[in-house]
This record gives sequence, C-alpha cells and structure tokens, in this order.
Amino acid sequence: MTSPYRVVAVSGSLHEPSKTTALLRAIAAAIAHRVDVDVQVIELTRIGPGLAGALRRDDLPPTVEDQLRAIEEADLLIVGSPVYRASFTGLFKHLFDFIGQYALVGKPVLLAATGGGERHALIIEHQLRPLFAFFQALTLPIGVYASNTDFDGYEVAAEPLRSRIALAAERALPLLGYAPVADPRALAAF
Repeated sequence: MTSPYRVVAVSGSLHEPSKTTALLRAIAAAIAHRVDVDVQVIELTRIGPGLAGALRRDDLPPTVEDQLRAIEEADLLIVGSPVYRASFTGLFKHLFDFIGQYALVGKPVLLAATGGGERHALIIEHQLRPLFAFFQALTLPIGVYASNTDFDGYEVAAEPLRSRIALAAERALPLLGYAPVADPRALAAF
C-alpha cells in the first residue's frame, strides 16, 4: 500500500471565516474524493503573527518553520488568496519569501483566488502564476477563481464553481502520478 499524497493548501486570507479558505477546502475535498490524500490547510490568520517582524527564516518560531517545511515537502500545493489591492495579500507574499528558492522546482501547484466580482479573476494569471514561476513550480494550466456570488455565506454554492473545482481536481491528479484506470470500452473506440 502506498502512502497518501501530501496535499498542502495555503490560504492567504487575513480573515476568519474566509471564502478563500472555504474554496481551498472544497478543492482539497474534491481531490480527496478521487485519491487517497493527507490534507493540511495552512491559514495566515493562524500563523500570521509568527511571521510579523521576521526578516530571515531563522527568525521564525518553530510552528511557522513546520508550516514552511510542509509547503516545501508537499506532493501538491493548493494556494489561494483573496484579491487585495489588485494582487494577493502582503502576508501571503511574506510567507512565500521564506520558502527556499529551489524548494518548489517542478512541484504541482493549483492556483485559486477569491474576489468581489468577476473582474478580479485575472489575479491568477497576472499575480499568482508569476510568483510560482519564479520558484519554477509546475502551475496547473487551470486555476479556480470564485467571486462573492459563488458562495452562500462561507460555503461553495454556485454549480459553475463546483464544476470548475471538479475539473481542476481531475486535471491535478495526473501530476500526482495518479491515472484513473481507463474504461476498456473507451480504448476500443480508438
């Protein structure tokens, strides 16, 4: 029996409860529905105070160091931030400033974001993707953006968002080395 895949979801939200965290949990659940995973959710609302004032990684408390190692050792990262002043939150960036420059090379990363409306959806392409390109991570071509109207409170409610989450989960699986067994009838058609 193989070990479950290590999936780490990093929420850049500065509020709790959070639609961003709810979105990341929904994506992680969609992946967990398809393959055996061990999911860890890292919330800036919980570790943010430990990041404050730190200028070097060795300035961080052990609890934050443990979170950084989890990010670096994950088999799949799911990262998301609410749109804040046309970008991700500053504390989200500060967290990733402590990640080793080559620690994410080739690591699959599923990008997600939340915002007040559809006009903010390009945060994935214009802000998040370049950040993880710096790390030479393997960002999935599909990202998941959700606006406020996609939620009922802090629960994913809109069917189009549920469909995007399911599609993103399906597209992430091959990057984990997981390939569903093909239906022999489908192969016979070729």
